[in-house]
Amino acid sequence: MSVNPGFGGQRFIENTYCKVRQLRELCERKNSRCLIEVDGGVNLQNAPLLYEAGADVLVAGNAVFKSDNPVQTIHNMKLKTES
Repeated sequence: MSVNPGFGGQRFIENTYCKVRQLRELCERKNSRCLIEVDGGVNLQNAPLLYEAGADVLVAGNAVFKSDNPVQTIHNMKLKTES
């Protein structure tokens, strides 16, 4: 979780980037094939940073469903995280 659990629309916890990097390093050291999923506060601005930190799966609720064009928002998020 990258927000305090409870309800949607909460502010993203910035320390999440560090935690994702640490988890990615641990997975690589252990030769794990696990996927790292981030849920909470994911948006167009932090999605690429989370991806760069090592996240594999991003869950974006409000960023998508409260946008004027959810399909375009998803498309834009994918573009920002693809290398």
